[in-house]
Amino acid sequence: MKCKRMLACLIFFLAGPPFQAHAQNANRSLAEKLGFPRDAKLLIVHADDVGVTHSVNAATTQALETGLVNSASIMVPCPWFPEIADYAKSHPDKDFGLHLTLTSERVYYRWGPVASKDNVPSLVDENGYFQHDWAPTTRINPREAELELRAQIDRAYAMGIRPTHLDSHQYRLIENGKELFEVFVRVAHDYKLPFFVTRDWFANHPYLESSMGPADIIIDHTVTIEPNIPPAKWAEFYTTALKSLRPGVTEFVIHLAFADDEMKAATRERDTWGAAWRQRDFDFFTSQEFRQLLADQNIKLITWRELARAAKQ
Repeated sequence: MKCKRMLACLIFFLAGPPFQAHAQNANRSLAEKLGFPRDAKLLIVHADDVGVTHSVNAATTQALETGLVNSASIMVPCPWFPEIADYAKSHPDKDFGLHLTLTSERVYYRWGPVASKDNVPSLVDENGYFQHDWAPTTRINPREAELELRAQIDRAYAMGIRPTHLDSHQYRLIENGKELFEVFVRVAHDYKLPFFVTRDWFANHPYLESSMGPADIIIDHTVTIEPNIPPAKWAEFYTTALKSLRPGVTEFVIHLAFADDEMKAATRERDTWGAAWRQRDFDFFTSQEFRQLLADQNIKLITWRELARAAKQ
C-alpha cells in the first residue's frame, strides 16, 4: 500500500506541472498569447469589400502600404476580384481574408454566385444576381449557402490567395439565425481558418457563443461608423472611439475607396457606404492624425495572421 501511495505521488509530481501549465495557458487572454499584457489595447484596422470596384482596390492597397490599415477582406464574386487576387498573390505578407458574400445590395451595380445559379436558387433573384436584400420572409437554404461559400473559398485559393481569416458581408451569416451561423463555423473549421465574431454580438444573438468551440478566436470588441454620423463629425467619431478603446482585441471595420467617377456611379442610388463615405474613411485612417492617436493612446496594431498563430499556443 505504501508503495502504491508513493507511486501515485510520483505520477502526480511528474504530471502536475505540465497539466498546470496547460491550464494556465488556456486561461491566457488573446493579448497575453500575443505577448502583450492582459490590459493591452490591441487593434485590427480592417477594410471591407475589397474587390467591389477598382476604386476600392486602389484605396485599400494604398492604405495597406501605409501600415495604418493592416487587414482587409475580399469579395470573391465581385467584378474587380481578379485585380485584388493578383495583388494578394504577389503580396503574401498582407493580411487578406475573404468577405463571404451572399447578397448584392446595390441597385445598378450587381454580382451573382460563384457556384452555378441552378444549384443555389434560394440565393438569387429572377435575373440571376444575389438578392438585393433579405426580407423577414426570405428563406435561404443553408445547404445552398454552404455550397456557395465553399465555391468562393475554392476560387480564392485557385487564384493564388492564401486567406488569413473569414468574415461575412453585411453580417448575413451572423445575424440570420443559428443554421446559417453553423454553416459559417463549419466551413471555417473545414478550411482551418479563423472567422470574425465579437463578444459584442453575444447578447443579441445567443446562438453565436453556443455554436463555437474552445479553440475558436473571439474578438473582444468591434467598432464601425453608422449612417447617423454626419460627415463633419467623422473624424470626431473615430477619435472618441480610439480614446475610449477598451483593453483586449478590437476590430475597426472600415470601408475604403476614392470618391471618383467609378465609385460615384457604382453607389449613386444612396449615400450610405458610398463614394464620399469611403473617401472619408480613407482620409482618416491614412492620416498623420490617426498615426499620432495610436501612439498617444498606446494602441498596438495586430493582424488576423498574428491572432491565428497565437490561438494555436
